[in-house]
Amino acid sequence: MRAPTPDGVAIIVLGPSAAELGYRLRQALPGARLHGPARHAGDWDERYEQASECIARLFAERRPILGICASGILIRSVAPLLCDKRAEPPVVALAEDGSAAVPLLGGHHGGNALARAVAALLGGVAAITTAGDLRLGLALEEPPRGWRIADPSQVKPVTAALLGGRPVALTEEVGGGEWLHAAALRWAAPPQAAGSCPEIVVTDRALAAADGRLVFHPPVLALGIGCERGCPAEEIAELAAQTLADSGLSPAAVAAIVSIELKLAEPGIHQMARQLGVPARFFSAARLLDETPRLTTRSEAVFRATGCWGVAEGAALAAAGPGGALVVGKRVSRRATCAVARAARPIEPEAIGRGRGSLAVIGIGPGAAEWRTPEASAALAQASDVVGYRLYLDLLGSVIAGKARHDGALGAEEARVRQALDLAATGRQVALVSSGDAGIYGLAALVFEMLDRGGAPGWDAIELRVCPGVSAMQAAAARAGAPLGHDFCAISLSDLMTPWEAIRGRLEAAAAADFVLALYNPRSARRAARLSEAAAILLRHRPPQTPVLIARNLGRDGERSQIIELRQLAAAPVDMLTLVLVGSRGTRRVAGERTWLYTPRGYFPSAPG
Repeated sequence: MRAPTPDGVAIIVLGPSAAELGYRLRQALPGARLHGPARHAGDWDERYEQASECIARLFAERRPILGICASGILIRSVAPLLCDKRAEPPVVALAEDGSAAVPLLGGHHGGNALARAVAALLGGVAAITTAGDLRLGLALEEPPRGWRIADPSQVKPVTAALLGGRPVALTEEVGGGEWLHAAALRWAAPPQAAGSCPEIVVTDRALAAADGRLVFHPPVLALGIGCERGCPAEEIAELAAQTLADSGLSPAAVAAIVSIELKLAEPGIHQMARQLGVPARFFSAARLLDETPRLTTRSEAVFRATGCWGVAEGAALAAAGPGGALVVGKRVSRRATCAVARAARPIEPEAIGRGRGSLAVIGIGPGAAEWRTPEASAALAQASDVVGYRLYLDLLGSVIAGKARHDGALGAEEARVRQALDLAATGRQVALVSSGDAGIYGLAALVFEMLDRGGAPGWDAIELRVCPGVSAMQAAAARAGAPLGHDFCAISLSDLMTPWEAIRGRLEAAAAADFVLALYNPRSARRAARLSEAAAILLRHRPPQTPVLIARNLGRDGERSQIIELRQLAAAPVDMLTLVLVGSRGTRRVAGERTWLYTPRGYFPSAPG
């Protein structure tokens, strides 16, 4: 069994000649992102100015790197950062014609697997150089997904023994070790020889560290948890730890924390899962009811509350499957229960029960990939479904390729939010997309408003987060210089949800207070006169020559911006794709190769107060 290809690979393309190969690999590798040069047009997920700086940054962030370039470029870029082979991400060099994939670093941490996957896809050769892979057919420090090594320091001496032709004992106490049989190894027989030679042990027991003994923990244990609502996370963690310790079982062999769907949003269960570094999975009451014949105890109180006779034992048995068995019956604390079942084969958490649905409300910035935050990009990569206004989803292009796409029409914001919440309530991993920042005239506020109204069934169990983005006023300010260097505010001129009288009052107050003013939604066909009225209000408080930035389609095709004077604003070519940034009385122009705007921070006598 080969180790899986690492997710989230950063594919580095140096120019147009490798672009098509980069596009193909991005489609084939899970979560891959394509990094291309800013000086060349291309469908890059992220653009860079200097390839070596980009590669070094990705390496420092521990991102798997696949460079479609010469090995030397990658080596020189990361050489100053090399310090710990156990923490370094995979780095693979790929020839532009796809003929050879060379793992340079992290071969046993996904590099060899990545090289093999790419070579198989392209019909090339994976130039594997690590001795274990070449002579043994496997790498002991790269076990299958979900497996854990009790003491990684024992990998080297055991591998050395195998490479030296010395016998190594193999003891399999639980199932799933077939990947170890795939190599042409000279195992010592019988297992009793373990005392006189190095030993590999496949077990779910907590074994004490010992020189010459390499212990693998396959994910064969399901840790079932039942609890009262709001049970402290500390109580659940203490009960689980004590249950495993008393039974001599290793936490490293736990594949998942499992419970009933009623506990989808129980914080203590999710905290326990994070503590062990495993998923939390949940079963319906009907599924747990099927496990009734295998329970050691049945509770009338639990049945009345949940519809099944036992949560901890039932969930553990459901996760372990028909061939599994209960190894620790129900243990009880004041507000929680715990049980452990062992599966006959390693458990694949994604194949059991359901996970908790999530909703990431994402601001993608103005649209350009370089203005999208890494957090937003990661959330998009993790999403199964993406919901948004069709123009914004089009801006994301290949970033959301292969995901379920749910387009919405302009003005149907509430329908989009409801759809995103409903999808997440079914267990999907959903990204709800806004342009700019989702919390600034975006969809985040509407999400919370709809939850505040009471919501729909399942919404209260969703894992929710908001990912910030570059707002239109930030993007416009950056293009112009630093006009937001002192106090500023933002006002939308749209009266669809705010009465014009309220907007007019805010304009008067902001103008009188001398804020730099960002005007969103400045003009539409239905509201053609509102911008003229806003300009008239501002002119009563500021000189007619006050600089105003008109910025349209920032970060997108057709971007343009110009600096005019306040007296010209009423007649300026402005629409709903435009942001208007009105300077304060202190905002200055700086002439040079181009004209810049800035608002002093107050350090000089001429600065605003």
